[in-house]
Parts: sequence; C-alpha cells; structure tokens
Amino acid sequence: MIELYTAPTPNGHKISCALEEMGLSYQVHGVNLATNEQKTPEFLALNPNGRIPVIVDTDNQFTLFESGAILMYLAEKSGMLMPLALEKRYEVIQWLMFQMGGVGPMMGQANVFFRYFPQKIQPAIERYQNETKRLLTVLDTRLQGRDYLCDEFSIADIANWCWARTHHWSGVDISDLSHLQAWIERINERPACARGLLVPAKVDAQTLIKSGQTLITR
Repeated sequence: MIELYTAPTPNGHKISCALEEMGLSYQVHGVNLATNEQKTPEFLALNPNGRIPVIVDTDNQFTLFESGAILMYLAEKSGMLMPLALEKRYEVIQWLMFQMGGVGPMMGQANVFFRYFPQKIQPAIERYQNETKRLLTVLDTRLQGRDYLCDEFSIADIANWCWARTHHWSGVDISDLSHLQAWIERINERPACARGLLVPAKVDAQTLIKSGQTLITR
C-alpha cells in the first residue's frame, strides 16, 4: 500500500495521476497548505523540506519525497510507464528532468509574480512568463509528429502535463503551440489521469474542515 501525502497542486497531481495509471493501491492524506500543515513537526518528519508530495510505501516502510523521485520509484515498483531499454529509459528520465529543472520552477515563479505577489513587478512577470513560453515551445517542438514525449506514454508525460495544462494560471498563451495543445487534450482524455486530478481536490475540500482527514481511493 502506498500512503500519499498531497494537495491539489501540479506536483501533487503528478503522483495521484501516476498511481491511477499504474493501478496501485493507495491511501490519500490531504495536507492543508492554507494552514501550513506541511510545516508541522509531524510532516517535517516525513519530508524535512516541508513540501508535498510525500509517499510512504507501507510494504517496506520506505518514505520518499520529491515528485520526480517518487515517479521513478513508482514506475519501477509497478513496472509501468518507464521503458526497460537503457536509451529509451534515459530518454524518459531526460524529459522528466526537463520538467523538474525547468518547466516547474519557471511556471511556479510566473505564478507567484503574475498571481500572488503583492506588487506587480512587470520585469519579473515578463521574465518568468517568457521563459515559461520558451520551455512550452520546446515541448511543442518535441511533440511534432509524436503522440507522447517519448513515443509511448510515460512518467515524463505525466510530469510535464500536470504543469503545462495550467499555463493559463501563469498568464501564458499557447494558442500558437498546436502540438502542445493536442498533447494536453490527448492526456486530458485518459480516464486515469482525469481521476488523478480529482483525488487531491476531493481530499483538500475535506481537510479544510478537518485537518488530517483521510480518504481511501482504491
């Protein structure tokens, strides 16, 4: 059994979508970010960095944080969404790292300066929006003639999609990126990914009432 500590953010969605795609049994613990539950001593014992998501594999009492590492662990545990051939395997890891090192951080900063920062600092907004658009254009170019980033659907698609689908939240227009749009819609139509997007939101709605409430999803 996988215990998942999560909230409805792109990084949280990565893991619930992967778990749904892989068909692994899991239990969800909603973490209320609005009340800084992720900074409590109980949570910091699981992740000293104070961020979601975190998993605990109760089969061997193994705890893991960082969404990219979790995706790789779950892929190996399930034998799914990660090729066995060396070159193809590292092709998937390459695009996973592209999201972890680029798409996520840049979109996160775009969100902060565009949506949340108390002052509108236009140079900062433009810097992060422009870099986000550049990275999404890289994805668009990669997807030309491909259904998925590495031909077969993989954890690299899940990781990048969970962020790219929120481009509007960063104030970034992708109307000129047709391959990216088609890929986003293609994954939108995957039932398991659609379920994965709902799981943290359902839990979060409950944890706003009672912190630490747990939902069995599978």
